[in-house]
Amino acid sequence: MTNRSQAILRFLGATDTVTGSRYLVEAAGRRILVDCGLFQGYKVIRSRNRGAFPVAPASIDAVLLTHAHLDHTGYVPALVRDGFTGPVYATHGTTELCGLLLPDSGHLQEEEARYAEYQGSSIHSPVRPVYTAADATRSLGSFKSQDFDRKLDLGGGLEATFLPAGHILGAAQIHLAVGGRSLHFTGDLGRYDDPFMFPPRDLEAVDILVTESTYGNRTHPAGVPGQELADVVNRVAKRGGVVMIAAFAVGRAETLLLHLSALRRKGLIPDIPIYLNSPMAVDASHLYQQHREEHHLREEEFRQMYRVARMTRSVDDSKLLNLRGGPMIIISASGMLTGGRILHHLEAYGPDPRNAIVLSGYQAGGTRGAALAAGSRELRIYGQDVEIRAEVVQLEGFSAHADADGIIRWMRTAPRAPRMTYVTHGEPDASDALRTRIKRELGWNARVPEYLETVFLDNPR
Repeated sequence: MTNRSQAILRFLGATDTVTGSRYLVEAAGRRILVDCGLFQGYKVIRSRNRGAFPVAPASIDAVLLTHAHLDHTGYVPALVRDGFTGPVYATHGTTELCGLLLPDSGHLQEEEARYAEYQGSSIHSPVRPVYTAADATRSLGSFKSQDFDRKLDLGGGLEATFLPAGHILGAAQIHLAVGGRSLHFTGDLGRYDDPFMFPPRDLEAVDILVTESTYGNRTHPAGVPGQELADVVNRVAKRGGVVMIAAFAVGRAETLLLHLSALRRKGLIPDIPIYLNSPMAVDASHLYQQHREEHHLREEEFRQMYRVARMTRSVDDSKLLNLRGGPMIIISASGMLTGGRILHHLEAYGPDPRNAIVLSGYQAGGTRGAALAAGSRELRIYGQDVEIRAEVVQLEGFSAHADADGIIRWMRTAPRAPRMTYVTHGEPDASDALRTRIKRELGWNARVPEYLETVFLDNPR
């Protein structure tokens, strides 16, 4: 443990990958973990979820979460199970969404472990999940909801403030005051032109900035995202096919329904059945309605977007969709095809060229979604190789992340340059591209840290 004069920041995740966000701040005899995410994607990256946590969980005083997505929160149940006894601080929206996401994550991991055991597809026996649904439910008792813009005393002279980040419900930037220093984490920044969420709060003066770089090497296409969606729906409906939209259950499903509602209302897509086959997305919709202060949708827009789709909750109803045939639209999780009901739809409809698989967001390397986007036409699903002859479409305009231009625009709102900007939470090419732009366009000090690297807050390099 460090003393106050040796305040440090350790990068425990999201340094050579776009997942596994984990940052440890040590100062004044305190250990504060900012984000506690799951590693996803390539097997060598996922294996970090099963290794011992870099510090003893019991030695951590508090966890601060930027938002609910599993690459930022999904390791909390394991941390609590393995000895962490402190509070998990998050905004009200993040806390409520984690109540949906974490138990579901545990359930899916148990399901995958059982299937791997049955198939004999793992080198380990017995096959154990990273954590169980019971572990996840237990961890929810550690959550302490926080308001935006309210200073939180963490002890030892440390203070945290949650600031709006856009992106999804409850998403926050986290500003840490560490003695006389200031440390700022972007979390995932939202877009200035998001049809749903308000844009991120401007960047205030900080000494050290830790930024995401998910889209650090690209910009979102100009134009109306709804047109991109309308084109594929019309094309597939004309040939009697099924449009399978892989969507993140929190945030992306709502955006898709919003656009489909507008397209249907304007007569720009045919009146074919639309199914939202994600119980979690259905539940999350109610939370968005309860937190209208975070987005700019009116009540009537809410009613219209949820009227456009038929909500599918039960497993039996989900299975019936695989027998129904087209034309129809199915929106189902997960967004990167890593698990969930969408995999069963891919098994049923992926081999038919009349159908289409629509990827509606970022696809991390090593996921099935990334493989399809790169041209693969065979997917390994539940131990079987499934031929994919359906059309594959990657929607470029639906991401809830700020792109490279958006991040630079947000950084320009700062009253002064940070002493150092650390570029994280991106694939290596994206992180390095954003680092280059920050240095060239803003003249700021910036670099990409390494996995498990430690830096001193008094002398950031």
